[in-house]
Amino acid sequence: MVKAKIKKTNYSYSVGRRKSASARVSLFKGKGESTVNSMPIEKYFPGSVNRDIWSRPFRILDVSEKYYVTVRVIGGGKQGQVEAVAHAISKAFVKEDKEKFRKPLKTAGLLTRDARIRERRKVGTGGKARRKKQSPKR
Repeated sequence: MVKAKIKKTNYSYSVGRRKSASARVSLFKGKGESTVNSMPIEKYFPGSVNRDIWSRPFRILDVSEKYYVTVRVIGGGKQGQVEAVAHAISKAFVKEDKEKFRKPLKTAGLLTRDARIRERRKVGTGGKARRKKQSPKR
């Protein structure tokens, strides 16, 4: 009989998405530097607006010094990526401790997947999704 190996992990894993961006997050306990695609998170997402978005789950739960994350993000633009990171971090916190973390994150709206994506371009339009071609008749 073969015994299955049970690997004990010291992190919570989660995936967050926004538009066409997808972020895979590993949430670790302790002190460390948060990274995105092997870069410091402040360098990958510069500016105070981006910092406010990705650090919102930490601020709501008041655990900014107790946890850090490593993120792998692909697809989309910077705005979609930073929102996908915030979504993934929130989901990872819920996996960490559901009773303690779920309610404040849910009321802040961070656990809901923002399903708005870019509308595809239709045939017969003048280059945009909903634009109509100009009529030649006057």
